[in-house]
Amino acid sequence: MSHVSDLIATDIEAYLAQHERKELLRFLTCGSVDDGKSTLIGRLLYDSKMIYEDQLAAIRSDSIRVGTTGTDFDPALLTDGLKAEREQGITIDVAYRYFSTAKRKFIIADTPGHEQYTRNMVTGASTCDLAIILIDARHGVMTQTKRHSFIASLLRIKHIIVAVNKMDLMDFSEEVFEDIKRDYAAFSAKLDVDDVRFIPMSALDGDNVVDRSERMPWYDGGTLMHFLENIHIASDRNLIDMRFPVQYVNRPSPDFRGFCGMVASGVVRKGDEVMVLPSRKTSRIASIATFDGDLGEAFPPLSVTLTLEDEIDVSRGDMIVHPNNVPQSSQSFDAMVVWMAEDPLVPGKQYRIKHASNVLLGSVSAMRYRIDVNTLHHMDVSTLQLNEIGRCTLSLNHVVAFDAYKRNRGTGSFVIIDRLTNGTVGAGMILDQSAGEGDGDHWDRAPASDLLHAEPAEVSAAERVERYGQRPVTVLLTGLTGSGKTTLSRALERKLFEMGRACVVLDGQTLRLGISRDLGFSATARSENLRRGAETAKLLNDAGLICICAFVAPSEDARRRAKDVVGADRFLVAHLSAPLDVCRGRNASGLYQAADESELANIPGVSFEYDVPKAADLVLATDSLPVDECVERLVAVLHDRGVLGDER
Repeated sequence: MSHVSDLIATDIEAYLAQHERKELLRFLTCGSVDDGKSTLIGRLLYDSKMIYEDQLAAIRSDSIRVGTTGTDFDPALLTDGLKAEREQGITIDVAYRYFSTAKRKFIIADTPGHEQYTRNMVTGASTCDLAIILIDARHGVMTQTKRHSFIASLLRIKHIIVAVNKMDLMDFSEEVFEDIKRDYAAFSAKLDVDDVRFIPMSALDGDNVVDRSERMPWYDGGTLMHFLENIHIASDRNLIDMRFPVQYVNRPSPDFRGFCGMVASGVVRKGDEVMVLPSRKTSRIASIATFDGDLGEAFPPLSVTLTLEDEIDVSRGDMIVHPNNVPQSSQSFDAMVVWMAEDPLVPGKQYRIKHASNVLLGSVSAMRYRIDVNTLHHMDVSTLQLNEIGRCTLSLNHVVAFDAYKRNRGTGSFVIIDRLTNGTVGAGMILDQSAGEGDGDHWDRAPASDLLHAEPAEVSAAERVERYGQRPVTVLLTGLTGSGKTTLSRALERKLFEMGRACVVLDGQTLRLGISRDLGFSATARSENLRRGAETAKLLNDAGLICICAFVAPSEDARRRAKDVVGADRFLVAHLSAPLDVCRGRNASGLYQAADESELANIPGVSFEYDVPKAADLVLATDSLPVDECVERLVAVLHDRGVLGDER
């Protein structure tokens, strides 16, 4: 498995050239404490024959003295090099290791599992293409497993390998592996991760690390090394949006002025028309200079010197882009921030903000919320403590050009630096605020302008109540797909219509054919679909109508926010509690079958959990109650709440 080649003996220059052209994969190991991260890396290096003999001899000697495996070889000692790490048997700081095979070069970041070292994990993950999440087969999915998975998703690591380790301690049980796989899949469905793979293994013994395990014949997938060598990452880079932050202006003589930096994204070619931000002056690329000579084009992560055909002012911190593809420019933006300092974040305090090659002053002008990594629920807070993650609004002292981190890592990330200690206290990922895009979390977003306002209606709410003989209300019918939401909403609409009431149905699936056609089916997209439905329901209630909403709405947090939008005094929740097996039998579209066969993701009840309403106004067992009975119970609740008056 090692990079040893016959070319070493015959043509060293050809070998080095071949080695240089190999694709580089950066990955990290993370997870809870003592899940076997360092052991896995040590075993990976050992089995791929990437340890020198003197290193191996030293490890064997140290294994006898401070090893934790009870054998003469503790693989974890290859990365746990600090004295405190070896004494305690834990990882404290990020350790990097480098190796290669015939197919690829690798940089491994071994990150700590303790919560207090979360900032070290963030540092190690910030440049990675892939994350290996280790799970101890004895303990299953832990809090730190969720925390590190969420951070990996937040940092836009697109590929995750879930390594269920220590299977030897659970008799290589397929049932144990499948249970852990199911639990993790339910949690990860709420994250923005596209590629998740599962491997059962024993890092200490080498099962399914480099070589296939004969002790788990029920597993027919690839080994860890197979995935590392073959997983496709070439399309992960942004080669569309050309961004070149200027790091240094090189002026060695009156005849040469070059602008040095690393291509953050996209491709720049000689002769391209470019624009310099923030001045918006335009020119063309005269040359792309490097130490080895001029290039015809440059792409990430090349560091080059650009020269322009025209003499225009370009300074450190400016950004060179294509004029028809310009990033956002503003003095403020929303971002997810990981706080990395013992002292809490202080809103309003001036910090240094390092963004790309630019360093400027700024402050957190508003704290939106903190994220509970266990439930992913949003919590109202006024500050962030060590290792906490939250959404903030940052205000800067002058305009900066940026992209959303989701689209562009290089221009969508920043670090927060304390002005007194000069220490890094936070890391941030800018959220997309462009129309029709973004992370879908628009619940707390402010309107686009402070000048916008609602005009008062000419017809009062009291007049509408008198005209229609009813109080406006929104009835949210929520339940699993197949629980009968659409059927019941139409039946209730018919009943109220025949009673002379003014009502309308909003169906979540129907919205997806129109105003929500841009949304997918992730937890975030489902939340946004409900938000749009709630905003529409509010407008219909303002017009005096009864609005019947039929949405899966699997998140308790999203339902609470919908209630806040519509108004607590005119919002009712009816939970349709049909069991999953009944819903499966009713669903004729084959959705559940496609989810079971992994053809569809993000299906509540299968891929991730459906949050049963904690305080529903009405619970309807639609597996046993006929539709007419359910309608009568809904109408009775509306009477009891004074929506339809006292007439029965």
